[in-house]
Amino acid sequence: MKLGTPLSDTAVRVMLLGAGELGKEVAIELQRLGVEVIAVDRYPNAPAMQVAHRSHVIPMTDPQVLNGVILAEAPHFIVPEIEAIATDVLAQIEAAGLATVIPTARATQLTMNREGIRRLAAEELGLPTSPYAFATSAAELAEAAHRIGLPVFVKPVMSSSGKGQSMIEALEDAGGAWAYAQSGGRVETATVIVEGRIDFDYEITLLTVRSRAADGSIRTDFCAPIGHRQEKGDYVESWQPQAMTPAALASARDIAGKITDALGGLGVFGVELFVKGDQVWFSEVSPRPHDTGLVTLATQVQSEFALHARAILGLPVDVTLREPGASAVIYGGMDAVGIAYEGVADALSVPTADLRLFGKPESFERRRMGVATARGDTVEQARERAREASGKVRPVRS
Repeated sequence: MKLGTPLSDTAVRVMLLGAGELGKEVAIELQRLGVEVIAVDRYPNAPAMQVAHRSHVIPMTDPQVLNGVILAEAPHFIVPEIEAIATDVLAQIEAAGLATVIPTARATQLTMNREGIRRLAAEELGLPTSPYAFATSAAELAEAAHRIGLPVFVKPVMSSSGKGQSMIEALEDAGGAWAYAQSGGRVETATVIVEGRIDFDYEITLLTVRSRAADGSIRTDFCAPIGHRQEKGDYVESWQPQAMTPAALASARDIAGKITDALGGLGVFGVELFVKGDQVWFSEVSPRPHDTGLVTLATQVQSEFALHARAILGLPVDVTLREPGASAVIYGGMDAVGIAYEGVADALSVPTADLRLFGKPESFERRRMGVATARGDTVEQARERAREASGKVRPVRS
């Protein structure tokens, strides 16, 4: 592929559908390679819009509007960064040969919906997963929970970052879990997934990269496993590498390879897995950089964002781990517009620490507004440094 000059007839144009903090880092990496970036999201001044060449604010679940902005911009590549997109439009654009959807339109459709990806993983590929069922009413939810065995986790089939997710330990809680799931989905749907609890030791994200080899074939590379800690379905810290037995690592790579081969295309996939001893279960997959992978900004020769940008463009990738590191989330701590941050100098005084303040225009109590990263001689030292740096940043009203 020839890489041209932005804002000229030779430009390679990439449209980001979703312009959050992960898209912002991808946009920066693309611009370093001379790519023209168009950022699209449902709200103005989203993080990636602040570094893109152009931006559009549209309802991305509206097929007509989404199709219109794609046709007007004529991107060479369309890179979804969130789930709430009219994916049928992407399938039509791809079928017409108007743009390359990353990784593929089918992958975007399947992973947007937990039902689609779970059926692919468990029923078509035979991958080990937690016991599960789908429910379209509170009564069906209760019946599924009884059949699977309490406790169970209830999730909207279309949501992210823990929104609408809950755990129930008594059947009388089914109604509340149903209502909460309906309020937390990214798009209107009357289906939830009910999952049994797995007795696991830890969970990982295995960043899996599909890229072009020198001979033009597609190769698959795996980053070192990322461990993470979640609260209410949203990650609060991550670290790399997560220690695993050789057998567990081999199984994790086998599962990740199978699911990403089935989805196809190029780019980074965030494959989430549960691990107990040598045993590994598939949980979810995102066909894009993963929030827990923010740690790679500190740990890898090429971050997950650089890997994604290069893989999209058919360029060589390097998944080498440089040294152990960790990330820790910085929350908004308040509902406000245009907040400021104190303690930045103190945070950056922590050895090896770095910050990403995402620039989100509006803060909420539990909205992720930034992240601290740090390196260390060991994962434990890196985690301590990242938590210390994160704790020194104080969001305040402007």
